[in-house]
Amino acid sequence: MVSSFPTTGRAPSSPCVARRPSGSIWRMPNDPTIRYEPADPDGLVVAALAGELDLDRADDVRDSLAAAAAVPGCRYLRIDVSDLGFIDSYGLGALVSARNSAAAKGVTLTLAEPSPPVRKAIEVTGLGHVFGL
Repeated sequence: MVSSFPTTGRAPSSPCVARRPSGSIWRMPNDPTIRYEPADPDGLVVAALAGELDLDRADDVRDSLAAAAAVPGCRYLRIDVSDLGFIDSYGLGALVSARNSAAAKGVTLTLAEPSPPVRKAIEVTGLGHVFGL
């Protein structure tokens, strides 16, 4: 089952609660860059980024992650970046901003499975500790 964010640009409240069917995901409209899985019983939401995270997508991804972290029931937001083939400074900035927004709401945001380009960018910038790497 795949559903889209409403046109408000905010994450729907229902995907972030355990009542959703296991394995269902939701996507940003017209954007294959980010997919979400619903919260597990402990409040863990997994977001998977794919493709490129650069100037063109950074603001949308930042806003989407911040909205997902704001949905009731989310306590942890793990971002799988294993399929992210490219990230620039705007993309890194978007992830840092999303992390800060999540932290302000009491949500822990971490990165998981960084692809080689993402790992290199994080190492070069010294942001590993920020993302739990």
